[in-house]
Amino acid sequence: MKLLAGISVFLSLGLLSFAPALSDAPTGFDNKSNGLVDAATHTADQAKFEEVEALTDGLGPLYNAQSCRECHQNPTSGGSSQVAELRVGHNDAKGAFQNPEIPINHGAEIIKGRSLVNDRAICPSGAFPNTEIQEHVPDSEKIRTFRVSLNLLGDGFVEALSDQTLLDLAKDQCKKTQGKICGQALYVPIVEVPGKTGVGRFGWKDQHASLLSFSADAYLNEMGITNRLQPDEVTNLCNAASEPNDTPGTDGLSDIDHFARFMRASEAPARDVTLSQTSEAKNGEGLFDKIGCAHCHVATLTTASAGTVINGGNFTIPPALGDKTFHPYGDFLLHNVGTGDGIVQAIPEHYGRRIAEHPDLKNSTFPKFQSTADKIRTAPLWGVRLHSRLMHDGASVTFTDAIARHRGEASHVTEEFEKLTPAEKKALLTFLQSL
Repeated sequence: MKLLAGISVFLSLGLLSFAPALSDAPTGFDNKSNGLVDAATHTADQAKFEEVEALTDGLGPLYNAQSCRECHQNPTSGGSSQVAELRVGHNDAKGAFQNPEIPINHGAEIIKGRSLVNDRAICPSGAFPNTEIQEHVPDSEKIRTFRVSLNLLGDGFVEALSDQTLLDLAKDQCKKTQGKICGQALYVPIVEVPGKTGVGRFGWKDQHASLLSFSADAYLNEMGITNRLQPDEVTNLCNAASEPNDTPGTDGLSDIDHFARFMRASEAPARDVTLSQTSEAKNGEGLFDKIGCAHCHVATLTTASAGTVINGGNFTIPPALGDKTFHPYGDFLLHNVGTGDGIVQAIPEHYGRRIAEHPDLKNSTFPKFQSTADKIRTAPLWGVRLHSRLMHDGASVTFTDAIARHRGEASHVTEEFEKLTPAEKKALLTFLQSL
């Protein structure tokens, strides 16, 4: 009884707490579940992720790929890619970014409200022999860029970061660098909960906070598959499939639900165990911190506690994702490092027409998007040794090339790298090769 009374006193004084025990997020490229679901469920979700879409499934009419895996498969399903997508636009007289207007079918229809230009189309075909819908970039669209597809492995832990964690990270890095490096945490719509927003973390422009929103966006814009969150086709020309194309199966889940669950249950990218234990790699990690790379390429983050409700009340963090430390070597914030592509998030494209017209979002959230034109999300470096092309556009093919491109907020970090001795540079590059 005395012991219980003593504990009560300590609790009342705030001197004793029972913080949840933290554990490391599981890693690997073995297609195993991180514990969110059982093995059979994860395998079934992966099969959906890898499924090749056909015309009868609603593929197109405009599209880039026929499966999620087609753009996310190195070294396994959900991994990174060298596949690039094309985005274009132009600035108006006041310097504000404007989405392109792309004519199709000999000018009979104009594609608007998206910066993405699809590489593929399903017609002309036997059913529509005289309908020409392949997109071509007009000369008027002077802003043109490519973006490589991102790694998705471990994204369940990224989703489970609290908004406050990212807000605090942006504030702290700005303070620690005396304003030289100040990441932007951008509030974006959570499509499955109209009117609700969260801090974006998925996509090169942080355009999504939720993996379900992200899945719905990609299904429509990369494969042309309409779904409950993105029910409107980009064009109705050549389209013979009923809407939405993605409908619930016998388990009550649609494909986008399976995609989101597959990503949530994926293990985080694993390091090269052998190389990471070498003295050179460890020395390189110290230099990585010393010259300032770690301000943006943050080594360790911790997810919110299990039971925390996120995504506008639509998802509760389970034990498999809660109270986990993981090592992304990224901050999931937007920065101007001199490689910004000038593109601003296309609202109808990423969030659908019903969200684009939401009055609260139009007045408070969307106007802030223009500030991101010259910013790109920090590229997380977990698994970077498996990337054949680097940076958001894939235009750098060596680590040294990628470092040299860093300007803007990262200018002084690049300068510090150049001051390193050859042996020190080699050590830092060895560290990167271990990630």
